[in-house]
Amino acid sequence: MPLQSLKDAPVWLFDLDNTLYPCTANLFDEIDRRMSRFVADFLKVEIAEAYKVQKSYFRAHGTTLKGLMDLHGMAPDDYLDYVHDIDMSRLKQDLRLDTALSRLPGRKIVFTNATVSYAERVLEKIGIARHFEAIYDIHAARYIPKPDPSIYDDVVRRFGVTPHEAVMVEDVARNLAPARALGMTTIWVETDRAWASHGAAPEVVEADHKTKDLSGFLAEITS
Repeated sequence: MPLQSLKDAPVWLFDLDNTLYPCTANLFDEIDRRMSRFVADFLKVEIAEAYKVQKSYFRAHGTTLKGLMDLHGMAPDDYLDYVHDIDMSRLKQDLRLDTALSRLPGRKIVFTNATVSYAERVLEKIGIARHFEAIYDIHAARYIPKPDPSIYDDVVRRFGVTPHEAVMVEDVARNLAPARALGMTTIWVETDRAWASHGAAPEVVEADHKTKDLSGFLAEITS
């Protein structure tokens, strides 16, 4: 979908963390630290080792959670409650994003590896919750994370999405690949987090559009 046609896209799928708010808020950094602490306690290892395990599970299984479930039979709820129990005060209202979303006529859905309760807190804090008809979270996905193609298919079925009419916005490059394979238009929100490009240089990430400022990008196409 060319840039000039994006405004009128019937469906928008938005990732949450480091996408609907800037990574400079460092909110996910706190989640990342809590992941390491949980892994350290669960596996009874030092924090440094837990961090290595956490990142290796992310690369191999899609999320640290999935690695802990697959390799250690861990029940997910305590982990999800713990890692998402964070202070939201560093998030600020984004009036420019709020205005831009109000000018997008299409349906808007949050598609996240986090939980509904966490996503709702983030959206309320930013001041954009009213724009979204649904949140597809890790529970809805049966704990299967992006970028597993099966959950993209589930999103398409559940919400009646016609892929070639949909736009997906995401900061983790590899999570855009299944959307693009289905025919969705993809927007990569570039950050300075190395794991977000996951081994791919920014210039070779396969996305239809790229931006380092989602609020500004959407403001421009809806102005």
